[in-house]
Amino acid sequence: MNERDYSVEMHNITKTFPGVRALDDVSFNIRPGEVMALLGENGAGKSTLMKILSGVYTRDRGKIRIFGNEIEGDLTPRKAQALGVSMIHQELNMCAHLTVAENIFLGRELAKGSLLNDREMNRQAKGVLDSLQIDIKPEMVVGALAVSKQQMVEIAKALQAKSRILIMDEPTSALTSVEITQLFTLIKKLRDTGCSIVYISHRLEELQYIVDRVTIMRDGKFITEQPFKDLKLNQIISYMVGREIKEKFPRVPANRGKLALSIRNLKAGRMVKDVSLDLYQGEILGIAGLMGAGRTEMTRALFGVDHKDGGEVEIEGVPVKITCPEDAIAAGLVLVPEDRKRDGLCVKLSVRENIALPNLDIICNAAGVINRTIERTMVEKAIFDLKVKLPTSEVNASSLSGGNQQKVVVGKWLARDSKVVIFDEPTRGIDVAAKVEIYNLMNELKQKGISVMFVSSEMPEILGVSDRILVMCDGRVTGELDRSDATQEKIMEAATRFENKLDDKN
Repeated sequence: MNERDYSVEMHNITKTFPGVRALDDVSFNIRPGEVMALLGENGAGKSTLMKILSGVYTRDRGKIRIFGNEIEGDLTPRKAQALGVSMIHQELNMCAHLTVAENIFLGRELAKGSLLNDREMNRQAKGVLDSLQIDIKPEMVVGALAVSKQQMVEIAKALQAKSRILIMDEPTSALTSVEITQLFTLIKKLRDTGCSIVYISHRLEELQYIVDRVTIMRDGKFITEQPFKDLKLNQIISYMVGREIKEKFPRVPANRGKLALSIRNLKAGRMVKDVSLDLYQGEILGIAGLMGAGRTEMTRALFGVDHKDGGEVEIEGVPVKITCPEDAIAAGLVLVPEDRKRDGLCVKLSVRENIALPNLDIICNAAGVINRTIERTMVEKAIFDLKVKLPTSEVNASSLSGGNQQKVVVGKWLARDSKVVIFDEPTRGIDVAAKVEIYNLMNELKQKGISVMFVSSEMPEILGVSDRILVMCDGRVTGELDRSDATQEKIMEAATRFENKLDDKN
């Protein structure tokens, strides 16, 4: 094939960060009108490679050609955009207080004299939105839009900038099934216009709907590139992790003991209307439901992050009053939150500091001085037990991949004598192998007699890992299923069992 048939060619790319070789002689290519899945475990180097292509990082060595033209010197974000490359990051880069049109033209604003030409920006923004059949008004404030709509604005922004190479990093991680279908329709439309789309995702079951070819990386190296139709799911996983994953959802027998957590009539804000549940020692209780059901809000209220309007909580038969996270931690209840960067980590602190911070009562002496030996032992054990990939515990948490950040969030609680561990969407945005490690961790906690509450929006995960499943809808528990007779259909039926308010008026 002629080199000009490729929109992007990257040859022998190498990139080293302090103490870590992130990319080791990696090559990559994509054609116009093609969707290429870029796959690998967390830390494999996928995002680093694409950040080099989009100008965020510079390469140490290697060649890059875009539409057959070799790039001399380093790419910058502005230079990459001028060449037609745009990247939509997992954490969307939108200005929430600006309108849709203002975001689309950010950095390329249209002016009329000394003033912004809002009318023309709105007109052109509407044109690109209409061309993509995106039903969003350009005058709307972006902060008022759902995440899925913000993502579509990002795509419109890229096309308005005349991008022909679009990189999408975990685009479906926070979307509902309906929103994912809408996104895939848009991706197919872009592909049909000749746009090259690099699709980075850990949700392998989605690939069949949009992907033409697959490139797989592992430990900073290129492993294979093949047409998607020639690969089976277990082959993809094997290439990604370098070994066969024997069980997608590893399980150990239930070890149900005494009642560990009892909640009665919990109410909190508009989203948690009346929740009652029991959780036993040595079991994994799955919490299922659709987005907006109140699951995350329930965990936050239980942990003392959000104010409770009513309800009673008992831990091992003892009534507890939880008004803040310190109360919950003291009672033996801890939370691995849904948004790890916002609520679970201090990203500007080191991994060591993140693990030590909630455990100062354990590692400090009576005078409040940290015992470095105890601290080092605690940190090293957490890193070893969870197989966190990092050169040293002194690196900032912000430099870790999403999966390794999640492991640090979990690791900081392992040193405590916790009775109840709540996991809220613990596998969101992490790879297959890292997911299995999280499942194994929950099983280990279960075997130790610790109670695990597990919130997830992925139905197969809930069915595969839980011993018992509660379903929430509209701020209430609307169903309880034993694992032996739970099905996706039964969960969905309970998840859509809204209270009939019309009957209340009759």
